[in-house]
Amino acid sequence: MFIPPHYRRLKRGPQVILPKDIGPIIAYTGVNKESFCVDCGTGSGWLAVTLARIAKKVVSYDVREEFIKIAERNRDNEKLDNLTIKSGDVIKSLPEKEVDIITIDIPDADKALKNVHKALKEGGFVAGYMPHTEQVKEFVKALEKLEFKNIITLENIERDILVREQGVRPSTKGVWHTGYLVFAQKGA
Repeated sequence: MFIPPHYRRLKRGPQVILPKDIGPIIAYTGVNKESFCVDCGTGSGWLAVTLARIAKKVVSYDVREEFIKIAERNRDNEKLDNLTIKSGDVIKSLPEKEVDIITIDIPDADKALKNVHKALKEGGFVAGYMPHTEQVKEFVKALEKLEFKNIITLENIERDILVREQGVRPSTKGVWHTGYLVFAQKGA
């Protein structure tokens, strides 16, 4: 699997959100140079770093200090002064307000949605990343209960194509399932 050079510079500790899923997050939420983003579940910081390359301001939360250290190193190596990484449990508290986009990649993400809803500005987007369908179901039910709109769930399958003299065909190797993406908008 090809990893773009700007991702190969980043240290990897815990599992990361790969470019095949980062692209749709950017596209479906409309992240841009004026966006204020909050990333819940920093992990190695790949998503937070990518958002900070685009957005005006990014705040990222994780509960594990060893993950925060990896993400801070990635931020510092990329010289991103618009990315703040904090220790905190977004299920318990999310103090930011008037946020444009919130990404969430944590176990029990549905339990953080009340705080996410309060932090988002009207029309803001949440993007959830979950590996299991059971998590997706609970997340969508919680979104509906909080009256989020435009709820959509996607799975992105990426497959390399081999281009060779003897013929062109799909590769038998590659990244198939990584996680499900759930997008929703506060208000409409």
